Amino acid sequence: MATLTRILTQGRSGTRPVDEIPPLKRLLPLGIQHVLAMYAGAVAVPLIVGGAMVGAGRLEQSDIVHLIMADLFVAGIATIIQAVGFWRFGVRLPLMQGVTFAAVGPMITIGVNHGITTIYGSVIACGLFMMLLAPVFGKLIRFFPPLVTGTIILIIGVSLMRVAAGWFGGGTAAGADFGSPAAIAMGFFTLAVIIAIERFAPESLRRVSIL
Repeated sequence: MATLTRILTQGRSGTRPVDEIPPLKRLLPLGIQHVLAMYAGAVAVPLIVGGAMVGAGRLEQSDIVHLIMADLFVAGIATIIQAVGFWRFGVRLPLMQGVTFAAVGPMITIGVNHGITTIYGSVIACGLFMMLLAPVFGKLIRFFPPLVTGTIILIIGVSLMRVAAGWFGGGTAAGADFGSPAAIAMGFFTLAVIIAIERFAPESLRRVSIL
């Protein structure tokens, strides 16, 4: 107990930086920052995918809440496996497993045309495939310089612009108030707040500007 109290108040040094434990007064805000940085992306993905499916008539607006809950639940399980480790799975480092934007475009296409159950099946199948491919991909990563990965991220962002434009107009084109001055004004206000946080806020807040 005394050792735990000393670690929480003074921290613990290590032979390598990754083994150090900062004191609680520094560990707590860093942990909260880590959660918020993950939470922004974890919530944005089901909002984007669900919003596109609502617009296509494949989901009800109330179903998006279930998508967010399922997203956070699975992210929590994945975080425990990554941080604690299980057999050969997990890096055993203090990290949080979030959600990738790389698959948002394909998921929207699948969901709009085939429904949410097909998305779930595709994610499970791709997950199993990636588990088998991960060792091979780790050796190929050196062939993908920053120019290639940056271009891919740019393409993903451009492909999601139509979803953002729908949000800017007030939700979906089927809505009665879509494109109203109030909705567009709120869109510009939200954009201004995000830009202001990215430009002037402390670095710890920039990662969560989307919230």
